[in-house]
Amino acid sequence: MNAPVNADPARDAWSIPLDRIDVSDPQLYQDEAWQPYFERLRQEAPVHYCADSRYGPFWSVSRYNDIMNCEVNHAVFSNEIGGIQVEDQPRDLQRPSFIRMDPPKHDEQRKVVSPIVAPANLNNMEPLIRERTQGVLDALPRGEEFDWVEEVSIKLTTMMLATLFDFPFEERERLTYWSDVAIANVNAPDAPVHSEAERFEELKKMAEYMSRLFDERRGQPPRFDLLSMLAHGAATREMPLREFMGNLALLIVGGNDTTRNSMTGGLLALNRFPDEYRKLHADPALIESLVPEIIRYVTPVIHMRRTTTQATEIAGQAIPAGEKIVMWYVSGNRDPDAVAEPNRLVIDRRRPRQHLSFGFGIHRCVGNRLAELQLRILWEEILQRFPMIEVVGEAKRTYSNFIHGFKSMPVRIPA
Repeated sequence: MNAPVNADPARDAWSIPLDRIDVSDPQLYQDEAWQPYFERLRQEAPVHYCADSRYGPFWSVSRYNDIMNCEVNHAVFSNEIGGIQVEDQPRDLQRPSFIRMDPPKHDEQRKVVSPIVAPANLNNMEPLIRERTQGVLDALPRGEEFDWVEEVSIKLTTMMLATLFDFPFEERERLTYWSDVAIANVNAPDAPVHSEAERFEELKKMAEYMSRLFDERRGQPPRFDLLSMLAHGAATREMPLREFMGNLALLIVGGNDTTRNSMTGGLLALNRFPDEYRKLHADPALIESLVPEIIRYVTPVIHMRRTTTQATEIAGQAIPAGEKIVMWYVSGNRDPDAVAEPNRLVIDRRRPRQHLSFGFGIHRCVGNRLAELQLRILWEEILQRFPMIEVVGEAKRTYSNFIHGFKSMPVRIPA
């Protein structure tokens, strides 16, 4: 932020000059101080120009319908020109991936991996996901404090990643580390890497490790794991190193961070809204609407960025070609014109899937149904075991304007 975030972010959000609001500051999301800024932008400047930020100038799109219009118009709002984050990848360290591509190459590469989350394969994976979830929950201590992020969210999503890649199970923690490297803000004190060059080198090591598995799979009959699919796909089997790095990082982060943080954020939200928690216990069938409502409320991906290919307009605001457009999903999901009582967790919403957390259009999250499946199973198994899981201290969040993540959350299961 150009103005420091003070002890009263709501007052600051409404008092500083509109042109000095900079919602790209990662501190806003670590401190959970972002909401009043977006409330003001939605009211006063739904298409807002920030001329001076650490990431350069950019336009913020904060209302649900305007974000949707950008999402579906991929010819004008490009992923390929500038990437998907408000922060640019350094030109000499770029790592292309299919989410950073426009058609037709985007479509060709996405089709290679999409069968892994087809309904038939999800049905095949469900017993394994349930068995692992039961094992993790049964091992949790009773009557004492523990970290939900470490003991549940990370464990479950890391096992899922190992399955998706058919990765050596005993080395699966490498996948969690690479995911953390890929999305880390290098300016965070506790980041696993502290420069873009260091990030590039760590992801290069990931690609070198994965390339051995990739080459093995290429020499074997096609199998139903992501590496085998990439190794046999016509659009992906000859990827250059940087593209291989980019697509691996995309698939690891996509299969890990969003689900991990929804597993944590959902429990936190139910503790904040205890009436909803009681409602869930009274009617476990509400898990079906609880899951997408958690994903909306948490909004695990804070924003996505596009770049204009030509002069256009958004909500009447003229935008030149070549401009950085940032679609703030956290704001669109809290837009009262699109979502009733958007700041509350409401587990029996009539249309709970009406959210932006998975994106929309051709770039909609390829693994959205897998994420929902993992969350559904988690809550089905929780309700069978525990009348309550209490959040007993402050949840610590990651320093990021991209992933709405959790570092830790202390909880206790009453004995």
